[in-house]
Amino acid sequence: MRARVIHTFTYRYSAPVLLGPHRFCLKPRGHGFQRLLDFQLAITPEPGRLYPLVAASGDEILRARFSGATDAFLVRASSLVETETAPLLRACLEDNEPLLPYPVGHLNGDLAGSLEGWLPNGQHDPAAVDMAQEALMGSDQRALMFLQQLVEMIQDRVKYTQRHVGPAWPAGRTLKERVGSCRDLAMLMVEACRCVGLPARFVSGYHLVEPKPERYDLHAWAEVYLPGAGWRGFDPSGMGVVDDRYITLATSSKPELTAAITGSFSGPSGVESALDWSIEADIQEPAVVLDPV
Repeated sequence: MRARVIHTFTYRYSAPVLLGPHRFCLKPRGHGFQRLLDFQLAITPEPGRLYPLVAASGDEILRARFSGATDAFLVRASSLVETETAPLLRACLEDNEPLLPYPVGHLNGDLAGSLEGWLPNGQHDPAAVDMAQEALMGSDQRALMFLQQLVEMIQDRVKYTQRHVGPAWPAGRTLKERVGSCRDLAMLMVEACRCVGLPARFVSGYHLVEPKPERYDLHAWAEVYLPGAGWRGFDPSGMGVVDDRYITLATSSKPELTAAITGSFSGPSGVESALDWSIEADIQEPAVVLDPV
């Protein structure tokens, strides 16, 4: 699939403010099963300094610093991206499908951050542990069956709903509420996978669904590292294994590090801000349907 995506943010302030440092995760991934053919970022007011850097995840993010006061802040990211269908997982793993729980000592040390639990001491959420154990019992300890079972369990127990404000909920809250946004379901899957030794991380990006909705939104899903197949995407609020209609913007072991824009402003007491945003997508080539796992 080839698609042009235009993502626009318009912030307005009730009085002139000073913009603090900002961080942008709006540049799509340019490697793996995704190629970035063109990227343009327009920012008003123009930053005094704008520089790219490579995050710990390998994604390229942008940082900006500003000078002077403004009562409006506009950001427009235009990306031309080409995606391809990933090889079938069964073909990649052949007769070497990982058995679970996977021994942590057998993994590359670089993956350690994608195995830690959500709790401050690094332990896993008990609710996620229980769900992972249940999925494990029905999978004959095979990784692909475990992932399929896990997606089905999440979809059966948690009703998907949109929630535009606030961070991703921890696994226990999502299961208790029995409702959650795409980022809540993604973190539930991430936490459950880590419980059985599968490194997992949070992904922010676009899902260009068909038929085209009235309004596109940012989407979130999980990437799981499978020894022998590498990082592969799974969407517990969608159809499970991701296909070529997903465009990755940013990944991290911590969801807050994938926010499209983070930053601050300072102004007179009582100043208020308002945000309008839009995502436009023009799909230039038809998507290729991905076979089941």
